[in-house]
Amino acid sequence: MSQDEIPHHAGPGRMVIAPALDEIDRQIVEALGRDGRLSIRALAEQVHISRANAYARVERLTSTDTITGFTVTVDPLKLGLATSAYVTLSLRQSSWRTLREQLQAIPEIKHMALVGGDFDAILLVRAADNEGLRRVVLEKLQAIPEVLGTRTALIFEDLGTL
Repeated sequence: MSQDEIPHHAGPGRMVIAPALDEIDRQIVEALGRDGRLSIRALAEQVHISRANAYARVERLTSTDTITGFTVTVDPLKLGLATSAYVTLSLRQSSWRTLREQLQAIPEIKHMALVGGDFDAILLVRAADNEGLRRVVLEKLQAIPEVLGTRTALIFEDLGTL
């Protein structure tokens, strides 16, 4: 491991070596987080480096999986997804690995996380209407044997980007 790499714990018995990021790298990640469509020229101008340096840094950040992809942010209402909720799950112990594949197959689930606390996982669910949300929670999620219980919190106003 070189001084340009930082070890990070990635779970029990797992260690990941991540490249060390300097202030310019952080500015690049922040700028691309605001606008993933920035050209290399515009990015270089924003962080005050040459285009060649900006290109090389973005390439390094991408090849080391520091930047794992570029995406688009959408307005769920304009996509016809008028109902959104956070759904928390209580799960059977040790079922997350198999369960997450089943959850990824449900298109209404837009984000999911394994968490610690009063519940085991939290999902962001977006559906066309309350009937669609009901179908996801009662017919899809509660039908999975590893799901012991669910709680649903409706979202009245969305301020984030997921």
